[in-house]
Amino acid sequence: MAVVGEDPAVFTTDALPSDARLLPTLTNAYLGTRVYRDILHVNGVYNGAVGETHRADLPSPVNVKMDVEGADDLRETFCLDTRTGTYIHTAQCSEHSATHRIYAHRSLIHLLAFSITIARSAPEAKPIKVNLHTQFKPESPDLDLQKGPDFLGAHYLYGKTLVPEVEGGPQPTVHMIWTPVPQSVTLPGDQKEQRWEFLTAVAESEEVVQRTFCEGMSLIGSGSLYLSHTQAWAELWEGCCVDVDGPLPFSQAIYGCLYYLLSAIPPLDSANFPFSGISPGGLSNGTSGEDYWGHVFWDQDTWIYPNILLFYPEAACAILKYRIRTLEGALHNAREQGYKGAKFPWESAATGREVCPEKIYGDEEIHINGDVMLAFEQYLCITQDLKLFQQEGGWDVVQAIAQYWCSRVVWNSEEENYHIVGVMPPDEYHCTVDNSVYTNAVAQRSLKFAIDLGSQLHFVVPEEWKVIMKKLKVPLDKSRFYHPEYDGYCPGEPVKQADVVLLGFPLMDLMDPEVRRNDLEIYEPVTDPQGPAMTWSMFAIGWLELKEVKRAQQQISKCFSNITEPFKIWVENSDGSGAVNFLTGMGGFLQAIFFGYAGFRISRSCLKFDPIYPDDIKRLNITGICFLGSKLRFTFTKEKTTIKMTKSSPDLHLSVLEVVLAGTGEHLSLKEGQSVSFFTTAGWIQKESALP
Repeated sequence: MAVVGEDPAVFTTDALPSDARLLPTLTNAYLGTRVYRDILHVNGVYNGAVGETHRADLPSPVNVKMDVEGADDLRETFCLDTRTGTYIHTAQCSEHSATHRIYAHRSLIHLLAFSITIARSAPEAKPIKVNLHTQFKPESPDLDLQKGPDFLGAHYLYGKTLVPEVEGGPQPTVHMIWTPVPQSVTLPGDQKEQRWEFLTAVAESEEVVQRTFCEGMSLIGSGSLYLSHTQAWAELWEGCCVDVDGPLPFSQAIYGCLYYLLSAIPPLDSANFPFSGISPGGLSNGTSGEDYWGHVFWDQDTWIYPNILLFYPEAACAILKYRIRTLEGALHNAREQGYKGAKFPWESAATGREVCPEKIYGDEEIHINGDVMLAFEQYLCITQDLKLFQQEGGWDVVQAIAQYWCSRVVWNSEEENYHIVGVMPPDEYHCTVDNSVYTNAVAQRSLKFAIDLGSQLHFVVPEEWKVIMKKLKVPLDKSRFYHPEYDGYCPGEPVKQADVVLLGFPLMDLMDPEVRRNDLEIYEPVTDPQGPAMTWSMFAIGWLELKEVKRAQQQISKCFSNITEPFKIWVENSDGSGAVNFLTGMGGFLQAIFFGYAGFRISRSCLKFDPIYPDDIKRLNITGICFLGSKLRFTFTKEKTTIKMTKSSPDLHLSVLEVVLAGTGEHLSLKEGQSVSFFTTAGWIQKESALP
């Protein structure tokens, strides 16, 4: 298989991978499929009772392959263009070419489309025929599909999911309209070029599916359906781009990760779209038994979300609103376990009830509550948007999580502190342990945020929250100067994945640099080399904090064994096992760029930066970082850093920002359209004249 081309954002090959799981995914926030796959999935549409809940499979009308008749010198290429969110199959010979283009529309999220274009390059005027092969069958194991009357010459299916997640739970109806696909298309001998366009519309009501199909057909009629899709992608990339003057595989990895993550987020103007979260394998995967069934884990909140928040707080807010909408299920989970407050599920689907097929994870991996809370905290730091908490249910989540932690702790009279017992830490090789250091630290941080936010909103904060926050045990071995993973952990015991090292980042627990170093030194060699991909990014961030660039690079390089060719699809484990299109690993890798190389840190008062990266990267340019409603572009070289405010916040109270340099304390004012430059050093962005 040869990989062609040098554009880091365009992945082109002359042969497809033998493993169909490694074909590119085409998704938007509402619809998702994989190239040449016979099924598609719909945002939030699950089938099956708890324990068997999975994304409902719909038959995919865009699963079409083409072949060209009668060409002896045919050359084929297969391309994923991440700039336009398009998969392109081109078959070309000396006399003509045929191009098959497939995409999930970026802004009209109820639409999937593909087109066939035949173009003549020689004067010979014989007809050119392209065969179209489809396996489409109007049936599903998950919905009671019925054929409806044709609509404007297109076919119509609709049906309701068969089994609700919980008794009385939602059983959404899905409606699908699609243009029929002929067995072949032919360019007549008297024409030089022709395009055929095929449209699929999917929605949860007859009205919306008919309206969006009509809108799509109207755009096809004016020749602008694909143009409106590519323009939407161009706008998305304009507000979120990372350019690296460095090795091509590194740039390709960044573009691939950004493409697959951006494909998963809701449109920025869809404030009322009921987004249903991001699962580890994305919306293209998650059928029964596959890629965690399409469930939502901490992968969303801890690994994927921070990257989205940096560029598109609107999309990050939609993720938080998914947690708000599923709070009732989380309250039920806590009651079922005998606790107060809310216990967000380890695996979540439509209702917020625990849907994990294996009970021990749902019962014990309770750090998910802290992971959800940290996402809310980071959002407030980046946006200062109190409306989400005062009017839109955010405070309900915060106080319910705080209540859960308070009911979950037990007082240990011997140590005179609170313990959290019987849990599974992020390291899933251990279970039913006491005082998982990550779980306790994230619980403590949750309580601190709840106390601070409650005070800011002028709510009465229970004294219990303060007492437990101060007296919650966070294990620290003072003789060896490191954090034991849990009570009784012995250094050298194998660990599945990043766990203790998460205290340094993302929790940013205050600790002596020697403790930070010891945690990295002790856990790096015992972490399973076949563990999940996001792990190495966190070790890299830790080493970069300590200015150990070579050690960080050793960890970053491990990520590349999880990236498959030619379409940069990530696998969960380097041996190819686990989830495919593993957005969690991609999220970890991007965090190594933003929070590692650029050294960004999100705090209540400022956005810090502290760039450091290896010698083979000459320049790092990050466009679209959002802070307090303003958009910023950072350009880092070894010698000079330039920060430009590309767009100021519409909120005048927040719009006046400044750069403060850590070494000299110099203040540099940021104005829209203007840049400031200085010798590369650590510093931070803050509201002008605010305290750091």
